[in-house]
Amino acid sequence: MAHNIIPDQDDPNIDLGRFLHENSYIRRKKELSLGNVKLDVINKRDGRLLVGEIKKSSKFIESAKMQLAYYLLELKRHGLEGTGVLMFPKEKKRIEIKLDDELIKKLERIEKDILRICYEPYPQEPKKIAFCNKCGYREFCWA
Repeated sequence: MAHNIIPDQDDPNIDLGRFLHENSYIRRKKELSLGNVKLDVINKRDGRLLVGEIKKSSKFIESAKMQLAYYLLELKRHGLEGTGVLMFPKEKKRIEIKLDDELIKKLERIEKDILRICYEPYPQEPKKIAFCNKCGYREFCWA
């Protein structure tokens, strides 16, 4: 993304994600773009901002939590406080995410690592990990 490379738009996982995004939680959907962040669902609950992120599966729950936590951090940087909820429509499951000081520190460390990688003159050698089989970018690493 940092180098404007987009995933394979014909990848079945990208298609499924797009379908779920377009057809889940339709009544609650209020998509919003904020800089490099695109929020799937945004509402107010008990006077607080509620940000929802729709995922097709809870298989990679830790990365989904970090993604939503990053969205909450970006909102905070713009002066907006909120809570997040991961939504898994196929599993009928929801997980609430709250941003705390420990999570903010972890996200800031990750941001620094990502920027360091982005500014390297050449990409790192690819390493097979659990995400590879479902990744829309896999052809760039393994072609």
